[in-house]
Amino acid sequence: MSGQGFSDVRTVLRIRDYRNFLLSRVFATLATQMQALIVSWQVYQMTKDPLALGMIGLVEALAFIGFATWAGHYTDRHEKRNIIFVTQGLLLACAVAFLGLARWSGLSVSWLYAVVALTGVARSYMWPASFAYSELTVPRAIYGRAASLNATGWEVASIAGPALGGFVYAWFGAAVAYGTVFVLMAIALYFTALMGPILPARDSDKEHDFLSGFHFVFSNPVILAAISLDMFAVLFGGVYAILPISADRLGVGAKGLGWLRAAPSMGAILMAVYQAYRPPFARVGRTLLTAVALFGLAIIGFALSGSFLISMIILAFSGMVDNISVVTRASILQAFTPDSMRGRASSVNGIFIGSSNEIGAFESGLAAKLMGLTPSIIFGGVMTLVTVAFVGWKSPQLRTLGGLHKKSLPDVEDWPLK
Repeated sequence: MSGQGFSDVRTVLRIRDYRNFLLSRVFATLATQMQALIVSWQVYQMTKDPLALGMIGLVEALAFIGFATWAGHYTDRHEKRNIIFVTQGLLLACAVAFLGLARWSGLSVSWLYAVVALTGVARSYMWPASFAYSELTVPRAIYGRAASLNATGWEVASIAGPALGGFVYAWFGAAVAYGTVFVLMAIALYFTALMGPILPARDSDKEHDFLSGFHFVFSNPVILAAISLDMFAVLFGGVYAILPISADRLGVGAKGLGWLRAAPSMGAILMAVYQAYRPPFARVGRTLLTAVALFGLAIIGFALSGSFLISMIILAFSGMVDNISVVTRASILQAFTPDSMRGRASSVNGIFIGSSNEIGAFESGLAAKLMGLTPSIIFGGVMTLVTVAFVGWKSPQLRTLGGLHKKSLPDVEDWPLK
Protein backbone atom coordinates (compact mmCIF):
# COMPACT_ATOMS: atom_id res chain seq x y z
CA MET A 1 0.00 0.00 0.00
CA SER A 2 1.44 3.36 -1.01
CA GLY A 3 1.87 6.30 1.32
CA GLN A 4 -0.01 8.41 -1.21
CA GLY A 5 -2.98 6.05 -0.89
CA PHE A 6 -3.09 6.49 2.90
CA SER A 7 -2.79 10.27 2.49
CA ASP A 8 -5.66 10.42 -0.01
CA VAL A 9 -7.94 8.37 2.24
CA ARG A 10 -7.21 10.62 5.22
CA THR A 11 -7.90 13.68 3.10
CA VAL A 12 -11.28 12.31 1.98
CA LEU A 13 -12.30 11.49 5.55
CA ARG A 14 -11.31 14.97 6.74
CA ILE A 15 -14.16 16.44 4.67
CA ARG A 16 -16.96 16.77 7.23
CA ASP A 17 -19.86 16.65 4.82
CA TYR A 18 -18.45 13.55 3.16
CA ARG A 19 -18.01 11.82 6.54
CA ASN A 20 -21.62 12.47 7.48
CA PHE A 21 -22.76 11.39 4.02
CA LEU A 22 -20.79 8.16 4.31
CA LEU A 23 -22.26 7.36 7.76
CA SER A 24 -25.76 8.16 6.53
CA ARG A 25 -25.31 5.92 3.51
CA VAL A 26 -23.93 3.05 5.61
CA PHE A 27 -26.89 3.05 8.00
CA ALA A 28 -29.43 3.49 5.20
CA THR A 29 -27.85 0.62 3.26
CA LEU A 30 -27.76 -1.51 6.40
CA ALA A 31 -31.50 -0.91 6.82
CA THR A 32 -32.47 -1.52 3.19
CA GLN A 33 -30.31 -4.64 2.84
CA MET A 34 -31.75 -6.08 6.03
CA GLN A 35 -35.25 -5.23 4.84
CA ALA A 36 -34.68 -6.83 1.44
CA LEU A 37 -33.72 -10.14 3.03
CA ILE A 38 -36.67 -10.06 5.43
CA VAL A 39 -39.14 -9.39 2.62
CA SER A 40 -37.67 -12.09 0.37
CA TRP A 41 -37.70 -14.73 3.10
CA GLN A 42 -41.21 -13.74 4.18
CA VAL A 43 -42.51 -13.99 0.60
CA TYR A 44 -40.77 -17.34 0.05
CA GLN A 45 -42.19 -18.74 3.28
CA MET A 46 -45.67 -17.61 2.21
CA THR A 47 -45.52 -18.86 -1.39
CA LYS A 48 -42.59 -21.29 -1.96
CA ASP A 49 -42.66 -19.87 -5.51
CA PRO A 50 -39.50 -18.66 -7.33
CA LEU A 51 -41.59 -16.34 -9.49
CA ALA A 52 -43.04 -14.66 -6.40
CA LEU A 53 -39.48 -13.85 -5.34
CA GLY A 54 -38.74 -12.44 -8.79
CA MET A 55 -41.83 -10.25 -8.61
CA ILE A 56 -40.32 -8.39 -5.66
CA GLY A 57 -37.57 -7.12 -7.92
CA LEU A 58 -39.87 -6.39 -10.86
CA VAL A 59 -42.26 -4.30 -8.77
CA GLU A 60 -39.45 -2.21 -7.30
CA ALA A 61 -37.76 -1.81 -10.70
CA LEU A 62 -40.92 -0.57 -12.41
CA ALA A 63 -41.45 2.01 -9.68
CA PHE A 64 -37.80 3.08 -9.88
CA ILE A 65 -37.75 3.41 -13.66
CA GLY A 66 -41.07 5.26 -13.69
CA PHE A 67 -39.64 8.14 -11.65
CA ALA A 68 -35.88 7.95 -12.29
CA THR A 69 -35.62 10.24 -15.31
CA TRP A 70 -37.54 13.06 -13.69
CA ALA A 71 -35.72 12.46 -10.39
CA GLY A 72 -32.34 13.08 -12.03
CA HIS A 73 -33.60 16.26 -13.68
CA TYR A 74 -35.02 17.42 -10.34
CA THR A 75 -31.77 16.63 -8.52
CA ASP A 76 -29.65 18.76 -10.85
CA ARG A 77 -31.93 21.76 -10.29
CA HIS A 78 -32.39 21.48 -6.49
CA GLU A 79 -30.43 21.14 -3.28
CA LYS A 80 -29.18 17.56 -2.80
CA ARG A 81 -29.21 17.05 0.98
CA ASN A 82 -32.93 17.78 1.33
CA ILE A 83 -33.75 15.25 -1.38
CA ILE A 84 -31.77 12.57 0.48
CA PHE A 85 -33.48 13.51 3.75
CA VAL A 86 -37.01 13.33 2.31
CA THR A 87 -36.41 10.02 0.54
CA GLN A 88 -34.93 8.46 3.66
CA GLY A 89 -38.02 9.68 5.50
CA LEU A 90 -40.17 7.82 2.97
CA LEU A 91 -38.08 4.68 3.49
CA LEU A 92 -38.61 5.11 7.23
CA ALA A 93 -42.37 5.20 6.60
CA CYS A 94 -42.05 2.02 4.50
CA ALA A 95 -40.36 0.28 7.44
CA VAL A 96 -43.33 1.28 9.61
CA ALA A 97 -45.70 -0.11 6.97
CA PHE A 98 -43.82 -3.43 6.83
CA LEU A 99 -43.91 -3.57 10.63
CA GLY A 100 -47.68 -3.10 10.63
CA LEU A 101 -48.18 -5.71 7.90
CA ALA A 102 -46.06 -8.24 9.81
CA ARG A 103 -48.60 -8.13 12.63
CA TRP A 104 -51.58 -8.67 10.31
CA SER A 105 -52.89 -12.23 10.37
CA GLY A 106 -54.60 -11.86 6.98
CA LEU A 107 -51.47 -10.64 5.18
CA SER A 108 -51.15 -11.35 1.44
CA VAL A 109 -48.05 -10.83 -0.70
CA SER A 110 -49.80 -8.10 -2.72
CA TRP A 111 -49.58 -5.75 0.27
CA LEU A 112 -45.86 -6.45 0.59
CA TYR A 113 -45.44 -5.70 -3.12
CA ALA A 114 -47.25 -2.37 -2.66
CA VAL A 115 -44.79 -1.20 -0.01
CA VAL A 116 -41.88 -2.49 -2.09
CA ALA A 117 -43.12 -0.23 -4.91
CA LEU A 118 -42.93 2.78 -2.57
CA THR A 119 -39.33 1.90 -1.73
CA GLY A 120 -38.64 1.92 -5.48
CA VAL A 121 -40.02 5.46 -5.77
CA ALA A 122 -37.87 6.59 -2.84
CA ARG A 123 -34.75 5.02 -4.33
CA SER A 124 -35.36 6.70 -7.70
CA TYR A 125 -34.81 10.10 -6.04
CA MET A 126 -32.22 9.06 -3.46
CA TRP A 127 -29.95 7.41 -6.06
CA PRO A 128 -29.07 10.51 -8.15
CA ALA A 129 -29.07 12.82 -5.13
CA SER A 130 -26.63 10.57 -3.26
CA PHE A 131 -24.29 10.15 -6.21
CA ALA A 132 -24.32 13.86 -6.98
CA TYR A 133 -23.74 14.76 -3.33
CA SER A 134 -20.78 12.42 -3.02
CA GLU A 135 -19.21 13.51 -6.31
CA LEU A 136 -19.59 17.23 -5.57
CA THR A 137 -18.23 16.94 -2.02
CA VAL A 138 -14.89 15.36 -2.95
CA PRO A 139 -12.28 16.79 -5.38
CA ARG A 140 -11.99 14.91 -8.65
CA ALA A 141 -8.29 14.21 -8.12
CA ILE A 142 -9.05 11.79 -5.26
CA TYR A 143 -12.59 10.74 -6.13
CA GLY A 144 -11.35 7.22 -6.84
CA ARG A 145 -10.49 6.93 -3.14
CA ALA A 146 -13.93 8.23 -2.20
CA ALA A 147 -15.55 5.73 -4.58
CA SER A 148 -13.61 2.94 -2.85
CA LEU A 149 -14.72 4.20 0.57
CA ASN A 150 -18.31 4.41 -0.67
CA ALA A 151 -18.03 0.83 -1.87
CA THR A 152 -16.42 -0.25 1.40
CA GLY A 153 -19.21 1.32 3.46
CA TRP A 154 -21.84 -0.23 1.22
CA GLU A 155 -20.21 -3.65 1.43
CA VAL A 156 -19.86 -3.50 5.24
CA ALA A 157 -23.56 -2.72 5.47
CA SER A 158 -24.31 -5.44 2.93
CA ILE A 159 -22.49 -7.97 5.10
CA ALA A 160 -24.11 -6.93 8.36
CA GLY A 161 -27.59 -6.21 6.95
CA PRO A 162 -28.50 -9.64 5.54
CA ALA A 163 -26.75 -11.51 8.37
CA LEU A 164 -28.50 -9.40 11.00
CA GLY A 165 -31.81 -9.69 9.16
CA GLY A 166 -31.55 -13.47 8.95
CA PHE A 167 -30.67 -13.87 12.63
CA VAL A 168 -33.29 -11.45 13.94
CA TYR A 169 -36.00 -12.93 11.71
CA ALA A 170 -35.11 -16.49 12.79
CA TRP A 171 -34.99 -15.66 16.50
CA PHE A 172 -37.64 -12.98 16.97
CA GLY A 173 -39.85 -12.95 13.88
CA ALA A 174 -40.67 -10.45 11.15
CA ALA A 175 -42.11 -7.71 13.40
CA VAL A 176 -38.94 -7.30 15.49
CA ALA A 177 -36.80 -7.47 12.34
CA TYR A 178 -38.75 -4.65 10.69
CA GLY A 179 -38.54 -2.65 13.92
CA THR A 180 -34.76 -2.94 13.74
CA VAL A 181 -34.88 -1.63 10.16
CA PHE A 182 -36.81 1.40 11.44
CA VAL A 183 -34.15 2.20 14.05
CA LEU A 184 -31.31 1.93 11.52
CA MET A 185 -33.06 4.21 9.03
CA ALA A 186 -33.71 6.75 11.78
CA ILE A 187 -29.96 6.83 12.50
CA ALA A 188 -29.31 7.42 8.80
CA LEU A 189 -31.69 10.39 8.89
CA TYR A 190 -29.77 11.85 11.84
CA PHE A 191 -26.48 11.88 9.92
CA THR A 192 -28.20 13.28 6.84
CA ALA A 193 -29.41 16.20 8.95
CA LEU A 194 -25.77 16.96 9.83
CA MET A 195 -24.71 17.17 6.17
CA GLY A 196 -24.16 20.57 4.59
CA PRO A 197 -26.26 21.66 1.58
CA ILE A 198 -25.09 21.12 -2.00
CA LEU A 199 -26.69 23.71 -4.26
CA PRO A 200 -27.27 23.22 -8.00
CA ALA A 201 -24.37 23.92 -10.36
CA ARG A 202 -24.42 27.43 -11.83
CA ASP A 203 -25.20 26.19 -15.32
CA SER A 204 -27.79 23.59 -14.30
CA ASP A 205 -30.62 25.77 -15.60
CA LYS A 206 -29.15 25.88 -19.09
CA GLU A 207 -30.37 22.33 -19.76
CA HIS A 208 -34.16 22.16 -19.45
CA ASP A 209 -34.72 18.84 -21.21
CA PHE A 210 -35.19 16.19 -18.53
CA LEU A 211 -34.18 13.55 -21.10
CA SER A 212 -30.78 15.19 -21.52
CA GLY A 213 -29.24 12.57 -19.24
CA PHE A 214 -30.01 9.93 -21.85
CA HIS A 215 -28.64 12.15 -24.62
CA PHE A 216 -25.42 12.65 -22.66
CA VAL A 217 -24.89 8.96 -21.80
CA PHE A 218 -25.73 7.67 -25.28
CA SER A 219 -23.39 10.21 -26.89
CA ASN A 220 -20.46 9.11 -24.70
CA PRO A 221 -19.23 5.70 -25.92
CA VAL A 222 -17.06 5.00 -22.86
CA ILE A 223 -19.82 5.66 -20.30
CA LEU A 224 -22.40 3.81 -22.40
CA ALA A 225 -20.18 0.74 -22.77
CA ALA A 226 -19.24 0.69 -19.08
CA ILE A 227 -22.76 0.88 -17.71
CA SER A 228 -24.15 -1.47 -20.39
CA LEU A 229 -21.54 -4.05 -19.44
CA ASP A 230 -22.44 -3.81 -15.77
CA MET A 231 -26.18 -3.77 -16.48
CA PHE A 232 -26.26 -7.01 -18.44
CA ALA A 233 -23.86 -8.71 -16.03
CA VAL A 234 -26.18 -7.90 -13.13
CA LEU A 235 -29.29 -8.68 -15.18
CA PHE A 236 -28.17 -12.19 -16.09
CA GLY A 237 -25.60 -13.04 -13.44
CA GLY A 238 -27.33 -11.84 -10.27
CA VAL A 239 -28.42 -14.61 -7.91
CA TYR A 240 -29.64 -12.67 -4.88
CA ALA A 241 -33.33 -13.17 -5.66
CA ILE A 242 -33.11 -16.97 -5.68
CA LEU A 243 -30.77 -17.35 -2.71
CA PRO A 244 -33.74 -18.34 -0.49
CA ILE A 245 -34.16 -21.37 -2.78
CA SER A 246 -30.43 -22.13 -2.59
CA ALA A 247 -30.54 -21.85 1.20
CA ASP A 248 -33.51 -24.21 1.26
CA ARG A 249 -31.70 -26.67 -1.04
CA LEU A 250 -28.58 -26.56 1.15
CA GLY A 251 -30.72 -26.98 4.29
CA VAL A 252 -29.38 -23.89 6.08
CA GLY A 253 -32.61 -21.90 6.64
CA ALA A 254 -32.94 -18.18 7.32
CA LYS A 255 -29.62 -17.94 9.19
CA GLY A 256 -27.76 -19.58 6.32
CA LEU A 257 -29.57 -17.33 3.87
CA GLY A 258 -28.23 -14.34 5.77
CA TRP A 259 -24.67 -15.62 5.38
CA LEU A 260 -25.17 -16.45 1.70
CA ARG A 261 -26.44 -12.90 1.10
CA ALA A 262 -23.49 -11.51 3.06
CA ALA A 263 -20.80 -13.65 1.38
CA PRO A 264 -20.35 -11.47 -1.75
CA SER A 265 -19.92 -8.44 0.46
CA MET A 266 -17.35 -10.23 2.60
CA GLY A 267 -15.20 -10.59 -0.49
CA ALA A 268 -16.10 -7.15 -1.81
CA ILE A 269 -15.07 -5.34 1.35
CA LEU A 270 -11.61 -6.93 1.24
CA MET A 271 -11.22 -5.76 -2.34
CA ALA A 272 -12.67 -2.32 -1.54
CA VAL A 273 -10.16 -1.76 1.27
CA TYR A 274 -7.35 -2.87 -1.02
CA GLN A 275 -8.52 -0.55 -3.79
CA ALA A 276 -8.78 2.37 -1.38
CA TYR A 277 -5.00 2.29 -0.86
CA ARG A 278 -3.52 0.79 -4.04
CA PRO A 279 -2.48 2.98 -7.00
CA PRO A 280 -5.28 3.52 -9.56
CA PHE A 281 -5.52 0.97 -12.35
CA ALA A 282 -3.42 1.94 -15.36
CA ARG A 283 -5.69 0.07 -17.83
CA VAL A 284 -9.19 0.87 -16.64
CA GLY A 285 -11.08 -0.59 -19.60
CA ARG A 286 -9.30 -3.93 -19.62
CA THR A 287 -9.66 -4.16 -15.83
CA LEU A 288 -13.43 -3.66 -16.06
CA LEU A 289 -13.86 -6.30 -18.78
CA THR A 290 -11.72 -8.84 -16.90
CA ALA A 291 -13.57 -8.27 -13.61
CA VAL A 292 -16.99 -8.84 -15.18
CA ALA A 293 -15.76 -11.98 -16.97
CA LEU A 294 -14.48 -13.41 -13.68
CA PHE A 295 -17.85 -12.57 -12.11
CA GLY A 296 -19.60 -14.67 -14.78
CA LEU A 297 -17.26 -17.61 -14.14
CA ALA A 298 -17.92 -17.36 -10.39
CA ILE A 299 -21.68 -17.52 -10.96
CA ILE A 300 -21.26 -20.72 -13.00
CA GLY A 301 -19.15 -22.16 -10.18
CA PHE A 302 -21.85 -21.28 -7.64
CA ALA A 303 -24.45 -23.10 -9.73
CA LEU A 304 -22.37 -26.30 -9.66
CA SER A 305 -21.62 -26.18 -5.92
CA GLY A 306 -23.49 -28.47 -3.56
CA SER A 307 -21.63 -27.38 -0.42
CA PHE A 308 -22.59 -24.47 1.81
CA LEU A 309 -18.93 -23.63 2.54
CA ILE A 310 -17.85 -23.80 -1.11
CA SER A 311 -20.87 -21.71 -2.10
CA MET A 312 -19.85 -19.10 0.45
CA ILE A 313 -16.28 -18.99 -0.90
CA ILE A 314 -17.43 -18.67 -4.51
CA LEU A 315 -19.91 -15.92 -3.66
CA ALA A 316 -17.18 -14.10 -1.74
CA PHE A 317 -14.94 -14.23 -4.82
CA SER A 318 -17.80 -12.93 -6.98
CA GLY A 319 -18.06 -10.01 -4.59
CA MET A 320 -14.35 -9.24 -4.91
CA VAL A 321 -14.43 -8.96 -8.71
CA ASP A 322 -17.80 -7.19 -8.64
CA ASN A 323 -16.32 -4.54 -6.36
CA ILE A 324 -13.60 -3.85 -8.94
CA SER A 325 -16.36 -3.38 -11.51
CA VAL A 326 -18.40 -1.07 -9.26
CA VAL A 327 -15.50 1.20 -8.31
CA THR A 328 -14.15 1.34 -11.86
CA ARG A 329 -17.54 2.20 -13.36
CA ALA A 330 -18.15 4.89 -10.71
CA SER A 331 -14.75 6.44 -11.44
CA ILE A 332 -15.43 6.46 -15.20
CA LEU A 333 -18.82 8.13 -14.69
CA GLN A 334 -17.36 10.73 -12.34
CA ALA A 335 -14.42 11.53 -14.61
CA PHE A 336 -16.48 12.04 -17.78
CA THR A 337 -19.56 13.84 -16.34
CA PRO A 338 -19.79 17.66 -15.91
CA ASP A 339 -21.17 18.96 -12.60
CA SER A 340 -24.38 20.27 -14.17
CA MET A 341 -25.27 16.78 -15.45
CA ARG A 342 -24.45 14.63 -12.43
CA GLY A 343 -28.02 14.08 -11.26
CA ARG A 344 -29.34 13.20 -14.71
CA ALA A 345 -26.35 11.03 -15.59
CA SER A 346 -26.64 9.24 -12.25
CA SER A 347 -30.34 8.59 -12.88
CA VAL A 348 -29.59 7.00 -16.23
CA ASN A 349 -26.86 5.00 -14.53
CA GLY A 350 -29.45 4.03 -11.92
CA ILE A 351 -31.87 2.84 -14.59
CA PHE A 352 -29.09 0.80 -16.18
CA ILE A 353 -27.57 -0.55 -12.96
CA GLY A 354 -29.92 0.00 -10.03
CA SER A 355 -33.06 -1.25 -11.74
CA SER A 356 -31.14 -4.09 -13.41
CA ASN A 357 -30.72 -5.59 -9.94
CA GLU A 358 -34.47 -5.74 -9.53
CA ILE A 359 -35.26 -6.74 -13.13
CA GLY A 360 -32.46 -9.27 -12.81
CA ALA A 361 -34.22 -10.60 -9.74
CA PHE A 362 -37.35 -11.11 -11.81
CA GLU A 363 -35.30 -12.78 -14.57
CA SER A 364 -33.69 -15.07 -11.99
CA GLY A 365 -37.04 -16.07 -10.51
CA LEU A 366 -38.62 -16.64 -13.91
CA ALA A 367 -35.63 -18.60 -15.23
CA ALA A 368 -35.51 -20.74 -12.09
CA LYS A 369 -39.20 -21.54 -12.48
CA LEU A 370 -38.83 -22.43 -16.19
CA MET A 371 -35.40 -24.13 -16.20
CA GLY A 372 -34.83 -25.19 -12.63
CA LEU A 373 -32.40 -23.66 -10.16
CA THR A 374 -29.01 -24.92 -11.37
CA PRO A 375 -29.57 -24.56 -15.16
CA SER A 376 -30.92 -21.03 -14.69
CA ILE A 377 -27.83 -19.92 -12.74
CA ILE A 378 -25.49 -21.47 -15.32
CA PHE A 379 -27.43 -19.70 -18.07
CA GLY A 380 -26.93 -16.37 -16.27
CA GLY A 381 -23.19 -16.91 -15.92
CA VAL A 382 -22.80 -17.87 -19.57
CA MET A 383 -24.78 -14.83 -20.71
CA THR A 384 -22.50 -12.63 -18.60
CA LEU A 385 -19.47 -14.00 -20.46
CA VAL A 386 -21.22 -13.42 -23.78
CA THR A 387 -21.90 -9.82 -22.74
CA VAL A 388 -18.22 -9.23 -21.92
CA ALA A 389 -17.16 -10.60 -25.30
CA PHE A 390 -19.72 -8.48 -27.16
CA VAL A 391 -18.94 -5.21 -25.35
CA GLY A 392 -15.20 -5.76 -25.69
CA TRP A 393 -15.64 -6.33 -29.42
CA LYS A 394 -18.02 -3.43 -30.09
CA SER A 395 -16.36 -0.83 -27.84
CA PRO A 396 -12.66 -0.30 -28.61
CA GLN A 397 -12.89 3.00 -26.69
CA LEU A 398 -13.57 1.11 -23.46
CA ARG A 399 -11.22 -1.76 -24.26
CA THR A 400 -8.26 0.60 -24.75
CA LEU A 401 -9.14 3.08 -21.99
CA GLY A 402 -6.10 3.81 -19.82
CA GLY A 403 -5.86 5.68 -16.52
CA LEU A 404 -8.34 8.37 -15.45
CA HIS A 405 -5.86 10.81 -13.90
CA LYS A 406 -6.04 14.28 -15.42
CA LYS A 407 -3.46 17.02 -14.93
CA SER A 408 -6.25 19.58 -15.05
CA LEU A 409 -7.93 18.27 -11.90
CA PRO A 410 -7.87 20.63 -8.90
CA ASP A 411 -5.18 20.17 -6.30
CA VAL A 412 -6.38 18.35 -3.19
CA GLU A 413 -4.90 21.10 -1.00
CA ASP A 414 -7.25 23.63 -2.62
CA TRP A 415 -10.41 21.72 -1.66
CA PRO A 416 -12.35 23.03 1.37
CA LEU A 417 -12.00 20.65 4.34
CA LYS A 418 -14.91 21.46 6.62
